[in-house]
Amino acid sequence: MSEITAKRSAAPVAKQALFLLFRIGSERYALRATEVAEVLPRLPLKPIAQAPNWVAGVFAYRGVVVPAIDLSALTFGHPAEARTSTRLVLVHYRPDEQQPSRWLGLILEQATDTLRCNPEDFQSYGLDNRQAPYLGPVREDAQGLVQWVRVNDLLDDAVRSLLFPAPLGAQS
Repeated sequence: MSEITAKRSAAPVAKQALFLLFRIGSERYALRATEVAEVLPRLPLKPIAQAPNWVAGVFAYRGVVVPAIDLSALTFGHPAEARTSTRLVLVHYRPDEQQPSRWLGLILEQATDTLRCNPEDFQSYGLDNRQAPYLGPVREDAQGLVQWVRVNDLLDDAVRSLLFPAPLGAQS
């Protein structure tokens, strides 16, 4: 192997990652594909009494009762449009590294495309949006900006305890 070939093979390669794209209104957002367990059609949900309006309800999936939230309602206060491209996306929710991940359903509009890019292409947009900590950095492309949604930052403590109560005997 020549010295030039060795240098080429040792050059750092940008790590590509796959993202699931979706929309809220006309705005584009992305979820890291490794956080997605499955993309399902929109399913009937059982409402949860006294939950915030963006908590869409629960559904049974493979023997587990899974809570679901409407990301459009959470982010902008209006429910996702009922379109043929509106999906119930099952994600791995793990806000605490000490705990195992749990399934969380996300109602997402136009969740039909993917994006492969280097995660470092997403850049901070300079605002400290404490009311929506799940809205991460943005990436610009020919279609405009796409914003990364961080799954583990979706729920605050109060909603997390409502949707994922501690098992009996686990209270301290």
